[in-house]
Amino acid sequence: MELVIGATGYVGGRLLERLIAEGREVRALVRDPAALETQAAVEVVRGDLASGEGLEEAVRGVSFAYYLAHSMEPGRERDFERVERDCARRFVAVARAAGLERCVYLGGIAPRGRRSRHLASRLAVERILLRGLPRSTALRASIIVGARSPSFRVIVRLVERLPVLPLPAWRDRRTAPVDERDIIECLARTPATRCAEGRSIDVASPDEVTFGELVLRVAEHLGVPRLPLPLPGHHTPISAPIVSRLTGLPVALVRPLMESLESDIVPRDRRAVTEIYGIRTRPLDRAIEHALACWEAEEPLAAR
Repeated sequence: MELVIGATGYVGGRLLERLIAEGREVRALVRDPAALETQAAVEVVRGDLASGEGLEEAVRGVSFAYYLAHSMEPGRERDFERVERDCARRFVAVARAAGLERCVYLGGIAPRGRRSRHLASRLAVERILLRGLPRSTALRASIIVGARSPSFRVIVRLVERLPVLPLPAWRDRRTAPVDERDIIECLARTPATRCAEGRSIDVASPDEVTFGELVLRVAEHLGVPRLPLPLPGHHTPISAPIVSRLTGLPVALVRPLMESLESDIVPRDRRAVTEIYGIRTRPLDRAIEHALACWEAEEPLAAR
């Protein structure tokens, strides 16, 4: 039995689809079982990682856990770092008591330079999990390119709705986005991948680009001409509420994502994924085109 914590989130939902398709026994810890569309194929435990409700029941008899929880949501924006650390410590304590030795955590690539609160918190959670459950694995990613990825959706919505794209100083920072299919592949393979135990592994596309280049590449795939407007400074405190309104995503999610753009976020070792999991990550252009095609299959894209 495998446990998914964060099953109603973006990555958790995609992973759940994969595990169910493979016929694996899956249990999910969720606050609202009604929010889980695949209930019939999953053993659902009602609970809350923040309070500990249902956690002991959820880990009982589990051989492996996917820890995909986060606290970037309305009402928790100010103290999300404390909440995330507390949740990780609580999970480790309950897991150890139940004899659960392994989990996989999806966090963020360590930035080269200043660490935003968002990325610093992800790295803190990673340390707690790997120290408490030493046989666990931490996967690290920058922007995940997928139809339901919040960070990718921010970029697409801005390109759709702004004929002139204001690009603050973060436009020159570098990143290596990753196709959601590669993230899901690594997550799904981790329980059977012994050489991933006790390691943190960066997962990224072969392409390294600036954030400005990424935005313009999305515009190219959408087939719309967009004029970049370079701006001095980062402007996150001012621009986050504006971006939230334009994209329809909550400011509690948009602000930490934007703060994370202020440093280079590139992988330490691009060979690790191939050596450990035996896969080659997809090029960025293939990732963008696939994500847009999946998006368009679910809802219209105004720019196309």
